[in-house]
Amino acid sequence: MNVPPSYGAAIRWFASSGKASKSVIRLLCHVKPGVNATREGISTVTDEYIEVCVAGQPRDGEANKAVVKVIAEAVKLPKSSIQIIKGLHSRQKVVEVITMTAASPEEQVEWTRNALLAKLGGVGLP
Repeated sequence: MNVPPSYGAAIRWFASSGKASKSVIRLLCHVKPGVNATREGISTVTDEYIEVCVAGQPRDGEANKAVVKVIAEAVKLPKSSIQIIKGLHSRQKVVEVITMTAASPEEQVEWTRNALLAKLGGVGLP
């Protein structure tokens, strides 16, 4: 049985169905909206979830936009490559990161995990 590479349930790789050599990393996120702007960023990365703190309020899509921004900055991809595919009205979200790389699925999952870990403690911190 061929199981897609993953880091627990929090970070999973999926093959894209298109013709291009795209691949998809899905992140299971728990979002804490309305935090102080200085605390905005990735606060926890575990096997089960990624905790994302955002200053945006959970109304009119503010928090969702902030989640996309924080994830995009963490993985160093444009916001157009990041999409919330589940949980638009919930704190539990599935975020899809579309990559265009020739790296193996295992390398992509590990790279994504390391990029998120590098941003622990807030986007604005060195």
